Parts: sequence; C-alpha cells; structure tokens
Amino acid sequence: MTTAYELTYIIRPDMEADAKKALVERFDGILTDNGANVTKSADWAANRRFAYEIAGYREGTYHVIEFTASSNEAANEFDRLAKISADILRTMIVKVDEK
Repeated sequence: MTTAYELTYIIRPDMEADAKKALVERFDGILTDNGANVTKSADWAANRRFAYEIAGYREGTYHVIEFTASSNEAANEFDRLAKISADILRTMIVKVDEK
C-alpha cells in the first residue's frame, strides 16, 4: 500500500538560480532514491515574507513536493538531510488523506 505525502520546505532567499535548481534536483533525487514516486515538485511562490525571523532571514522561497511511497523511509531521509542543509530553513511533511 502506498501513502501520499505533501512536503513543503523553505529555501533561503539569497541563493542564485542555478544553485537553487541544483538543490531542488538533489532533494527530489533523495526521495526517488529511497523509493518514493514524485508526482509534483514546484515553487509555491516566489520569496515570501515570514511572520518572524528564521535563521537570520525575513523571507524565503517555498517549494512544494507531492509524492507517494510505500514506507516512510524516503520522508525520513529527506527530513534528516534537510535538517543539516544550511540552504533549507524549514520543512514540513504531511500525509495526504485518501478521498
């Protein structure tokens, strides 16, 4: 049985376009390398202002990924590596309810 997930993460706003693209491809690859099937990966919006400062930044780029996986291994590995990346300010992974 596969579970649908939605993952949102915030990328620091001062990254150059090429570096940001490489970061997104790297983290999409982390999911697929760990058995996930990425169905959507796109920026939610350009830089958005935060309600409070995060790691010295007042704004960031939100990126949303929708994926399915048969276990939580891909989500766990993404979360682990995102926490040690200085380019990702925050992450949130949620299971999508089946309708």
